[in-house]
Amino acid sequence: MTSGWIFLAAMIAAYGVANLLQSVAAARTDLHQGFNPRLLLKLGQHRAYVIGVGCQFAAFALAFLARRDLPLFLVQSAVAAGLGITAVLGVAVLKWRLPAAELVLLVVLGVGLGGLIVAAEPMPSRQLPAAGVVLLVVALFAIGATGFFAVRLHGAPGSVVLGALAGLAFGAAAVASRPLASVHSLDRFASDPLLYLVVLHSVVGQLLLGLAMQRGSTTAAVAAMDAAAAVPAAIVGLVFLGDSIHPGREWIAAVGFLATLLAVIGLSFYAEPQHHHEVADVPSGRVSAPPAAARS
Repeated sequence: MTSGWIFLAAMIAAYGVANLLQSVAAARTDLHQGFNPRLLLKLGQHRAYVIGVGCQFAAFALAFLARRDLPLFLVQSAVAAGLGITAVLGVAVLKWRLPAAELVLLVVLGVGLGGLIVAAEPMPSRQLPAAGVVLLVVALFAIGATGFFAVRLHGAPGSVVLGALAGLAFGAAAVASRPLASVHSLDRFASDPLLYLVVLHSVVGQLLLGLAMQRGSTTAAVAAMDAAAAVPAAIVGLVFLGDSIHPGREWIAAVGFLATLLAVIGLSFYAEPQHHHEVADVPSGRVSAPPAAARS
């Protein structure tokens, strides 16, 4: 269990740096209006994005190792702590200005996810049934299809919606990786369909996160991603994987769930973009400044 906590702490730091670096690259890349994987290739031309993705892969690996000992309830909730590191680094290095309302909402988000962490009881993982694997496949297509239409949203609402979809994809990858982390045979590991679901959900989540950060608000995108990745994964862990809540702490889990949702909804209204993209006028080919609705 001690090693699990070490992996968890390192994961939080890696996610915080990854979010910041990927946000910098997204701000320097032309705004994409469609759900196009070529965005990842363009982002890959920026050194900051490549290093950021490297940090995120390291965080993925650390989270994978942490899930051997710790339940999804705990690991997925702790991912949100990386947002606090991102915000601190953004203010210190990039001179971000976070409004008071956003700071309060980030605190509420941290308290809500902290409640989920306190309520979680570490338990060994059960194997995911065949029906669960099928549902993960269906979720992959459903998230991708929803993202195809969600790219039409701009500003903080676009960051929240696309960030939440990215979170669902990463959460699904976490659900697949929890039982996969218990596989010790290399042959079984390489042939397990859960491994490929982890990879596919992670790629879709990475694309959606890049699109979300391009909408302007890194904190809104990452907050929505963290909440969407934590809450559904925690429920799946409780229902299918043997995770449980400490007796007598059910009310803490309920309060944490409610606080998390309220914080994400609030960020969609109060989070301000840390950067702005210019929007192309498609009929005339001209480029104009974003409308006021896309700036808040």
